[in-house]
Amino acid sequence: MDFSDVFDFSDYDRLIPLVSNSLWAGLLLAFVGGLVGVFVMNRELSFAVHGISELSFAGAAIFLLFGFDVVFGSVVGSMIAALIIALLGDKSKDRNSIVAVLMPFGLGIGILALALYPGRSANKFGLLTGQIVAVDDPQLASLVVISAVVLTLLVIMWRPLLFATLDVEVAAARGVNTKALGIVFVLVLGLAVAAAVQVVGALLVLAILVTPAAAALRLSKSQFWVPVLSVSFALVAMLGGILLALGGGLPISPYVTTISFLIYLIARLIAFVKAKAVKEKVVVRS
Repeated sequence: MDFSDVFDFSDYDRLIPLVSNSLWAGLLLAFVGGLVGVFVMNRELSFAVHGISELSFAGAAIFLLFGFDVVFGSVVGSMIAALIIALLGDKSKDRNSIVAVLMPFGLGIGILALALYPGRSANKFGLLTGQIVAVDDPQLASLVVISAVVLTLLVIMWRPLLFATLDVEVAAARGVNTKALGIVFVLVLGLAVAAAVQVVGALLVLAILVTPAAAALRLSKSQFWVPVLSVSFALVAMLGGILLALGGGLPISPYVTTISFLIYLIARLIAFVKAKAVKEKVVVRS
């Protein structure tokens, strides 16, 4: 197969303006996903992300079926899932059970709503896997508002949330309301998921909210560098995926997830090489 059969960048100068909204959306989601993902990994909420995304998909699909705003439907679904997980899933075991119940329910309801939807099939496919030109001006405005809310809340609660994440018992002893903080963060996570679903789709939202942070944590334990690396990796995956999808004429999600996965593999390789070098130094010294 010829490379030119898969990618065609000959009309890039004319195509770029068509996805300017998607590029801005990708930029916003990279910051939101990169920062939220750090706490998702440290608080072991990776599985919860997938559960929230399924309810977000269901909410968007139901609202699409009845002719309402899809972004708002996505937010409603995410908030319902986040509240259920936050209020009923105090312990990790309980949380995982709740998520395992929510995932098939949300996916089933969403698929049913899409099956009943009489409109274009592209709208159905886009809710699951994302669309390169799906972000119109109203959706971008909604994403800006959601992202602003998420980032503002993160800035306000960053230090106590980080404290509670690293050592919940000590944080509680110092007067931090760890339970309330945990509930608020899960709600913030729900908003972040709702925003990400609009671009990368419900099935592949982990590529933005989990994988970049997982890669960053392989390379550093620094409270400064982990968020910086996580956001950087999310930016490369999102913007790189959008630009490649533009030339490839395929949905954005395969490109975003592939770039994100490659970054994670490289991070693991670097971490392995570093660990091996440290081990060899210890052996030599002894």
